[in-house]
Amino acid sequence: MRADARKNYDQLVAVARDVVTQEGADASLRDIARRAGVGLGTMYRHFPTRETLLEALLRTSFDELTDKAAELRSADSASAALVSWLGDFVACAHNYRGVIDLMVAAIEDPGSALHTSCVTMKAAGAELLARAQAEGTARTDIDATDLYALGGALAWVGDQPALAPRVDHLFAIITGAILTTRQSPADLTA
Repeated sequence: MRADARKNYDQLVAVARDVVTQEGADASLRDIARRAGVGLGTMYRHFPTRETLLEALLRTSFDELTDKAAELRSADSASAALVSWLGDFVACAHNYRGVIDLMVAAIEDPGSALHTSCVTMKAAGAELLARAQAEGTARTDIDATDLYALGGALAWVGDQPALAPRVDHLFAIITGAILTTRQSPADLTA
């Protein structure tokens, strides 16, 4: 990529990260291009669809979640590792308001720009869940899809101004329902 094209790409991603964080996944692409100081044509050359732009934004966060899951696999407590990762997943999904619908759709659509990063991140969480289940500290009647759905639901709750103050409380309830031990999430993350 030419230096000027790289500069435009990096500027678009930086501005998009701020705009999508503030306004959500439906933020105006025209506004992102304007704030980045480039034309709409430049925006579409780098990101032909909204989904490709969101994939560029989310890929780094999803890769970080995948890497964190790899680190957590060697943690002493499988249940603490699972709770820690789930909390990070919820925070990541909440940082980009409105992406839950796209993430869920991307899992089912191999042609989606978000598919690979979503599937890889979901699989990383599945490994932590399976480890906790094998240890006997997580219910065996839930799977990776359930875990992904619960995390997505919590992120959605965080996007709702009237419900956002309840996210930590609901996170404790959900992790309490996933785990077979009666430790509080605070005990697991300490």
